[in-house]
Amino acid sequence: MAIYHWNIGIVSRGKGKSAVAAAAYRSGEKLTNEWDGMTHDYTRKGGVVHTEIMLPPHAPPSFSDRSTLWNSVELYEKAGNAQLAREIDAALPIELSREEQIRLVREYCSSQFVSRGMCVDFAIHDTDSGNPHCHIMLTMRPLDERGAWAAKSKKKYDLDENGERIRLPSGRYKTHKVDLTGWNSQENALVWRKAWADISNDYLERAGSPERIDHRSNAERGIDELPTVHMGVAACQMEKKGIATEKGELNRNIQKANRLIREIRAQIGKLKEWIADLFKTRETAPEQPPQSPNLANLLMKYLSVQREKSRKYSQSWQRQHATDELKTIAAAVNYLSEHGISNLDELDASLSSVSDRAYSIREGMKTAEQRMKELQKLMEYGRNYQTYKPIQDEYRQIRWKGKQEKFAEARRAELTLWDAANRYLHANLPKGTKTLPIAEWEQEYADLKTQRDSDYTKLKDTRAEVAELQKIRKCVDIALRADQPEQTQNRAKRHEQER
Repeated sequence: MAIYHWNIGIVSRGKGKSAVAAAAYRSGEKLTNEWDGMTHDYTRKGGVVHTEIMLPPHAPPSFSDRSTLWNSVELYEKAGNAQLAREIDAALPIELSREEQIRLVREYCSSQFVSRGMCVDFAIHDTDSGNPHCHIMLTMRPLDERGAWAAKSKKKYDLDENGERIRLPSGRYKTHKVDLTGWNSQENALVWRKAWADISNDYLERAGSPERIDHRSNAERGIDELPTVHMGVAACQMEKKGIATEKGELNRNIQKANRLIREIRAQIGKLKEWIADLFKTRETAPEQPPQSPNLANLLMKYLSVQREKSRKYSQSWQRQHATDELKTIAAAVNYLSEHGISNLDELDASLSSVSDRAYSIREGMKTAEQRMKELQKLMEYGRNYQTYKPIQDEYRQIRWKGKQEKFAEARRAELTLWDAANRYLHANLPKGTKTLPIAEWEQEYADLKTQRDSDYTKLKDTRAEVAELQKIRKCVDIALRADQPEQTQNRAKRHEQER
């Protein structure tokens, strides 16, 4: 079924990334970065089914060539921490044909980015594993009317209350940057996320598919559940072969918890509605006692009703039935006694307490699962970093360019994995970290897994408690219905006597 996945990031030189390398990988081409001389060859990469460059009217025609476009970006940006490109990856609806998927991405890019002056380089990947997706790279610097790169921002002086420039202790004036494009606003991400859902849903509707995607988070949609982990292609392929993965196991546990939470919430909701209806009936019914009915009395009433009903059956069946009903009532009475519940008001309060407890467990599980997701990434990238660092070291020690390129071609996969690990760890670990604490991450993950299993057991106990309350509801309902004819007869007798 169609799923919503849309992620945005920055290709930053300061984090060891290269726009040329990113473009080569996404397009499955061999490109040389003229800024550092490195060649990135991904011609053997499979699954690239479509690539395309889209340009605004004032862009140079030469930018239709991928190497020319991204090398122009790399050479123009001089800073070591330059932001080179914005990148978006999004899942494509599997209900659409390939041509429809291409038109969808093309329309999205044209309406959201090219129309605002950005150059777009997009690629569609599909390895027939049920995960078609697109990668969209966007330029971050505007072009002027002559097709030359223009300024992203300008410096503006800060002024004091008298309108004078503020001088710093260094002797310079205090300034701040003013964005000249509006492309970096956080609000854009929200607009682009929604636009992807809207355009995708339009294509799904036109294709006659009932499926729809929603860009909103679970919380925004009022779905208070734990989000699952994005599996990725490698994990999906392993799971299809019957090989359990950490991500797959985490998702299965999240889904089990979500089912429990939904069930508990639904059952508590039904019980609360039932109690509210009883209160409303009592308010409108004449000659009702002011206090809430005693539940123990109603359970005894239920027992007598069931005993009366069983008289038409054999004595052996009556004995067995009586034994079963006594067990049911004994369990109900014990529950009510242990929880200090004697009437409907106290039962209503107890339901609220059970609901609060379930939500509290769920929130604890959310925190644990989120940290487990983070630890999974840290462990994965940490292991890749350690495993492939010797290959990266060997690559860097090669001085002859031709030999280095040949080595990179032979060990492309390992070098790519090391590079991705290096970028991720650099961005997510404190500065100055020299030793990767993989053993500590593994222990923390194991502790959180134990905590999660314990929380799941608590949720199951909560569900069992709600199930016991449902049994009590059934007994009370039968007793109340049996009471109604008696109350009607008593009112009729009193009315006759008054006459």
